[in-house]
Amino acid sequence: MDSLNRLAALGLLGGLMSLHLLVWPEIQSTQPAEQASPPKTLFSQSTIRILDREFQEPGVSYLLFDARTQVLLSSRWKDAARPIPLGSLVKPFTALAYAEAHNFEYPAHVCKGQASGCWQIHPHGELDIVSAIAVSCNSYFRALAESLKGEQLLPTANTFGLDAPNPELTGESLIGLGDQWRVSPLHMARAYLELYRRRDQPGVRELLSGMAQSAQRGTGAGVGRALKHPDALVKTGTAPCTHIHPAPADGYVVALVPAGQPEILLMIRVHGVAGARASVTAGRMLKRMEE
Repeated sequence: MDSLNRLAALGLLGGLMSLHLLVWPEIQSTQPAEQASPPKTLFSQSTIRILDREFQEPGVSYLLFDARTQVLLSSRWKDAARPIPLGSLVKPFTALAYAEAHNFEYPAHVCKGQASGCWQIHPHGELDIVSAIAVSCNSYFRALAESLKGEQLLPTANTFGLDAPNPELTGESLIGLGDQWRVSPLHMARAYLELYRRRDQPGVRELLSGMAQSAQRGTGAGVGRALKHPDALVKTGTAPCTHIHPAPADGYVVALVPAGQPEILLMIRVHGVAGARASVTAGRMLKRMEE
């Protein structure tokens, strides 16, 4: 049984609709105008209570899209249209801008850990773009972006509907470090849907392969471990917190499930944790949908 049929059999879409019914009455005032009408689907009230208890805490924000139609199905994210720093979620798009200027060839790099500017103390070692996306290696992306300027990312940002970086930005700001490049969560989620839609275009397949590897053994493994089959595309990010009562950072996750033919995109923010830790919460949410 292929991944699409398997997830349908496991009730992913039924769980998806239940999550939508759960949040709809509470969030009409904060959802964008383009939100679809709630599906007329009946689902187990016990499952609704479980989701309400586990995933409605103030520290968790989420956007849930139908990956096939790109329709926003459900949202619990205040001011989701407001641009904020989203950390390493920008890395695939910076990488694609680099590739377009280099005949769609990505560099190889040796990460020496914290000594070469990585978030991880210990070295990641020799990386290509696939493994660099999977582990979200800052050392790799610092090297990739060192000759880029924000103006070179403007065509890519326009193509994917992202809020564009300042044309004068350079270096680490273009890989999501700091808070200089701010993107609306809604725009970022749709950019990943567009990235998958362009999966057969030059330079994109490697990025999606890295996201698949992330779910299996990278920073997004919290998603892969939660699913019955680690069949997802995941990118994580860690960024400065923008809450009224700030934490040192917030963790972000974009997950498309299943990897081979995504039915849904889930984007979440978890207050006060890194992206890898946030992937555990995303995994728990997706597991409930899978059940």
